[in-house]
Formats: sequence, C-alpha cells, structure tokens
Amino acid sequence: MTAVKRKQSPKSASRRSKRSRKEWRFLVIWQFHVREGMETRFEKIYGPHGDWVQLFSQDDAHVRTELVHESNSASYLTLDFWTSETAYDAFRKQHRAEYKTLDLKCEGMTENEQEIGRFVRVSTE
Repeated sequence: MTAVKRKQSPKSASRRSKRSRKEWRFLVIWQFHVREGMETRFEKIYGPHGDWVQLFSQDDAHVRTELVHESNSASYLTLDFWTSETAYDAFRKQHRAEYKTLDLKCEGMTENEQEIGRFVRVSTE
C-alpha cells in the first residue's frame, strides 16, 4: 500500500508552521458543567476544530485551545493558550460582538461555567 500525502497550500502550511512555533505565555482556564445529553454537541463546539477555536484562530496571538474532560463527570475544562495577556485582552475587545454571539449560542449546553483563572507562564525552558 502506498501512502498518499495531501497537498497543502503554501499559505495554510505556513500558518500551521507559524502557529506551532509560537510560545505561549498566557493561559485562561474555564470550567463548564455540561447538561446531560449535550456532551457531544459541547465537545464539537469547544473541541480542537470547533466554533471557539475558529474564532480564536482569527488572531495570530492565539496559540491553541485544549478541551479536557473529568472522568465520570459532567465537568470540562478549556485551556486557552495565548502569546500574552495583553494580546488576549485586545482580542476580546476587538471581537466582543462575535464572542457574545457565540457565548449565547452555547448557553443552553451548560448548567454553569466559570473562569478558573488566568495564568502567566513562569519559564519557557
């Protein structure tokens, strides 16, 4: 069997390469308690290719987002990695309307949500 490589446009390959080389220096963690029966939808919207990542990826300061799930629980965490707190705050301000629209779209999937904290990376070594 011969492996077939998918062709990538130079622009998408460059964007992916640039994003993977970025160092994160700021992390925002949110906790969500997902309503029963909404897990699949929640994971799709908050997952690695979901609506939130699509929104955040409009900004070069977004490094990545990870979604984690506590075993045998309705609890999920999102970990949003950014190049800096200043960049994150600027993104939130610039995309306030889109952020609010998406937040309202997702509102019915969770029983509650809360920002756990904002963290600054101590070392990049």
